[in-house]
Amino acid sequence: MPVKDKPIHALDLPPVDPLPESTQKYFDLCVEKLGFVPNVLAAYSFNIDKLNGFSAMYNDLMLGPSGLSKLEREMIAVVVSSINHCFYCLTAHGAAVRGLSKDPTLGEVLVMNYRAADLSPRHKAMLDFTEKLTEASHKIEESDRQALRDVGFSDADIWDIAAVAAFFNMTNRVSSAVDKQPNMEYHSQNR
Repeated sequence: MPVKDKPIHALDLPPVDPLPESTQKYFDLCVEKLGFVPNVLAAYSFNIDKLNGFSAMYNDLMLGPSGLSKLEREMIAVVVSSINHCFYCLTAHGAAVRGLSKDPTLGEVLVMNYRAADLSPRHKAMLDFTEKLTEASHKIEESDRQALRDVGFSDADIWDIAAVAAFFNMTNRVSSAVDKQPNMEYHSQNR
């Protein structure tokens, strides 16, 4: 069971105090929309430039315009995090999949083994590509991209699948390296 009072990560990196006004507004917006500031953001608050860079990339990839739905992007995040055993991202993005899909089981199945999920051919191809990119990116070939085209993904969508998967491979490694802990709220969301 997660420990409620465990620090959000293992490093001694206190937040900038006081936070810049724009950062405080961003955190206040998180509290308004989510009920809390995600620990991933709080963890970056020791360096506002790093926080802003992380947030800009995350917001572009996960919330910006794309041929991929928000659910599809979250599914990619969960499958990458499952392969990498990233506790923080599995917890946070598993909750997001449960919420966006309105299916409390889907997030859990993706955490354990996406192949056990009842997936459309489109989503199976997307997650197969994600898996290969995560485990052996140097083995991606034209046939892998064509398999995505064959189920309706455009070349721009393929770029976005790759970018989301690559972003979560990076964030998983940082989260694991610093023992980043998920917010307790994620554990009970959308069940």
